[in-house]
Amino acid sequence: MGKNVPLRKCLGCDEMLGKKGLLRVVRSKDGDISLDLTGKKSGRGAYICNDRECFEKAVKKRSLERALKCAIPAEIYESLREQLQNG
Repeated sequence: MGKNVPLRKCLGCDEMLGKKGLLRVVRSKDGDISLDLTGKKSGRGAYICNDRECFEKAVKKRSLERALKCAIPAEIYESLREQLQNG
């Protein structure tokens, strides 16, 4: 049997995808929100496709805020957008 691939749901398109193909947004214990490119940062995580369209859908639906259980200021969304484009 093959290795079991962990699946996570994208907050933008609501599709179940392999964890490796998704970006992780993490809220640390201090309340800092950032992209977790390693997948190893500690804190509450939420997954999203590496796609601008999925990110915008998640912002519009406020699913990132619900998943991370905190309000996300506009400047955090802007920095995540920049990181998404550069990454």
